[in-house]
Amino acid sequence: MGNWWQSDLFYSYRTNPVAVISSVVFVVLGLAALFAPWISPTNPFDAGSLNLMNGFTPPFSANQFTGDYFVLGTDDQGRDLVSAMLYGMRISLMVGILAVGLAMVLGVTLGLVAGYRGGWVDAVVMRLADVQLTFPSILIAMLVAGIARGLVPPDQREGMATIILILSIGLSDWVQFARTVRSSTLLEKEKEYVQAARVLGRSHLAIMFRHILPGIVSPVLVIATISLALAIIAEATLSFLGVGAPPTEPSLGTLIRIGQDFLFAGEWWILLFPALTLLLIALSVNLLGDWLRDALNPKLK
Repeated sequence: MGNWWQSDLFYSYRTNPVAVISSVVFVVLGLAALFAPWISPTNPFDAGSLNLMNGFTPPFSANQFTGDYFVLGTDDQGRDLVSAMLYGMRISLMVGILAVGLAMVLGVTLGLVAGYRGGWVDAVVMRLADVQLTFPSILIAMLVAGIARGLVPPDQREGMATIILILSIGLSDWVQFARTVRSSTLLEKEKEYVQAARVLGRSHLAIMFRHILPGIVSPVLVIATISLALAIIAEATLSFLGVGAPPTEPSLGTLIRIGQDFLFAGEWWILLFPALTLLLIALSVNLLGDWLRDALNPKLK
């Protein structure tokens, strides 16, 4: 514990107010999403508890028909926006974290194998990565989502929507991990400790995952942190375009799409508050990623 407290990384963190504030904001929002069933005023996913008479209630006011008070107002279905945003953050953060996890596992594995084995394996993986980089990641995600929805029976699409989101974003974001890990592996595999492991008869898998991988974790963590913000934004974009989370279980992107339909009718709060929440999450994660990149860069020490 003492060594961790006195480490260069933690010293850099506690002396950087931007990193501290960003982490506090992200942790608070994450905990609020995690404990949404216990702290939200209502369950927005329970259609039986909704009252259409509460629809379009402005923020910080009581509904003129029912007398119910709502801090951030309600949407067109009478859902309390505070509750809808808390549950929406659960979906957005879950999709983002799992999608980045999928992209990281796939990209790190392919990058390690490509960099260590070389030859035709390296050529195939890198050419596949080059082809994918020619297209915007959001288009790749939409393509994967479209194919997946076509393979799923219509009556199961709504239930599989979250899984399809995770697959589409994860499969569109593995390239950065693979390219970074491959370049680091090309350098690490020529070092003396790897040569010693080969002399001792260690298997190729053991060398890659037990010797080389621990030495290249730092850039992977930086990419994962930045990719988390991009994945959350990608989820919101897909949901905004109507190919993401279903309206019955809205994410922040779905709430923004719903609010956009009523923006020019005067119900501005339906769009504003989910958009600000998404902005806070993405900004805090991006700022943490920027700090982590600088803190782990040996050239800046």
